[in-house]
Amino acid sequence: MNILEIEGLCKYFGGLSAAAGVDLHVAEGEIVGLIGPNGAGKTTVFNLVSGALVPDSGSIRFKGIAIEGRKPHEIRRRGIARTFQAVKVFSNMSTLDNVLLGHLFGGAEQQAMTDSARRETEEILEFVGLKGMKETRARDLILANQKRLEVARALAARPHLLLLDEVMAGLTPTEVASSMDLVKKIRETGVTVFMIEHVMKAIMSICDRIVVLHHGEKIAEGTAQEIVQNRTVIEVYLGE
Repeated sequence: MNILEIEGLCKYFGGLSAAAGVDLHVAEGEIVGLIGPNGAGKTTVFNLVSGALVPDSGSIRFKGIAIEGRKPHEIRRRGIARTFQAVKVFSNMSTLDNVLLGHLFGGAEQQAMTDSARRETEEILEFVGLKGMKETRARDLILANQKRLEVARALAARPHLLLLDEVMAGLTPTEVASSMDLVKKIRETGVTVFMIEHVMKAIMSICDRIVVLHHGEKIAEGTAQEIVQNRTVIEVYLGE
């Protein structure tokens, strides 16, 4: 079953085509990677799916229901959560309070303020490897842990589909390996993952399928092995 279906998705900024008739799908339980050169339209696709942008044309269906043009909080409460390319944490708040906000955005206010929400938040922090840092201000976390905090905050909304936008960018090889393990653990909990990433080791190792964009258009789709052998992808992105 496809949890996400995108057909003919278009978005223009003046004369620039950020998404030009993009067709793709994500099946329930998959880890799907979205790659391409800078400016290819990857984050635009995420912004359209999450409601940060409204498409000029095309359709976006989540669990068979059209969601294009809906507000971000409506989409979040339907079961889609995301992280951001540039880390967006509430710097002066503790890690615990950052994740509690995920509960607030993902459901009713009274649910976010309960003792059960706090317990679940602590469980999520342990799951992502931040158990001992719940009282640490977000601004005092290293980059890798700020990225984990964003993932934790997204998971607090209990998503069915998680959009990860370059969660491994800027990390050391050891941190990348740890993040790869975390993504696989998330999938094991039943959450479907759709991820943008430039770290090819990660994309090629953990994704079931990969979609490649270039100038807003999909130029290839397939398994990691199929993508690395695709001549068009090699020419425009991977290099010889």
